[in-house]
Amino acid sequence: MTEAKRDQFRLLVVDDDTSMREFLELLLSRENYCVTTAENGNRALDLIRNHTYDLVLVDIRLGDITGLEVLKQVKQQHPDTVVIMISAYSTTEIAVTAMNEGAYDFVPKPFDNKELRQTIARALDLQTLEQEKKHRESEIQDYLHFDRIIGNSSGMAGIYKQIHQISATKTNVLITGESGTGKELIARAIHEHSDRKDKPFVVVNCGGIPDTLMESEFFGHVRGAFTGAVVDKKGLFEVADQGTIFLDEIGELSPLLQVKLLRAVQDTSFTPVGGTTEITVDVRIISATNKELDTEVVEGRFREDLFFRLNVIPIKVPPLRERKGDVSVLAQHFAEKYQ
Repeated sequence: MTEAKRDQFRLLVVDDDTSMREFLELLLSRENYCVTTAENGNRALDLIRNHTYDLVLVDIRLGDITGLEVLKQVKQQHPDTVVIMISAYSTTEIAVTAMNEGAYDFVPKPFDNKELRQTIARALDLQTLEQEKKHRESEIQDYLHFDRIIGNSSGMAGIYKQIHQISATKTNVLITGESGTGKELIARAIHEHSDRKDKPFVVVNCGGIPDTLMESEFFGHVRGAFTGAVVDKKGLFEVADQGTIFLDEIGELSPLLQVKLLRAVQDTSFTPVGGTTEITVDVRIISATNKELDTEVVEGRFREDLFFRLNVIPIKVPPLRERKGDVSVLAQHFAEKYQ
């Protein structure tokens, strides 16, 4: 622990012996700690009720109440506060009782100054590590709060963190991963945690619509645009206005549709099939593919300019074989679901 960090720690010294109390205050202040003192147990309890301390150094015998009572109160009100007991009247029974009540250590008087300083430093280092661990676990639990996505491996924790960060933006996202890795669930989670959550989430399976119908599905058509177009029809981009459109298997788009999609992404506008009026929309595009689109670009099967427009924020979903820790979680989930 560096001296610069020590001044962040607040210590309370409780001892009814004035000379010992003043000595400990001087000793610990020289270590750069912020030190408060109390001359008896009741004064210590008053301070504890109104302030939070990182560490309490308390004598067993205080004249009014015992140091053990102070220990109990500290642990009840501030469980994370470290308590170290000191006493010139130590017995094994008292030491065991103190440790069972939650004391970090029991230091008999007279003590070695260096050893006491080291004990306090170790205790505060441990406290810091425990707090950091709790903070990380709390963050992970926040990231895990997606009802339909199952998994708590480190790989999925990274995905959850990305979802939280990305949800606050309006940027286009490209999700890549093998079939069955939950790409649509991730896209839905991004939408549901964004300020677009009350607007449409429109799913388009780019591999499931014939090329001859894809343009009409994307951008709509006007009556009479082609045989069978008996009424005007909104395209999925217009349906998704103010919301999110999820383009699943984006790598299956034909070169012609890639050109038309590029224009819609660039201009945030399009013209329905057979129409003359341009329609402007506000749509967030989340795309997904099980292909390596950068390879598709190199090999000429996917437009580079469209790739860069869609791949503003990439999410790579690891396959289940790379996150074996999720297998038992998934098994439990499906067992509970179908029991």
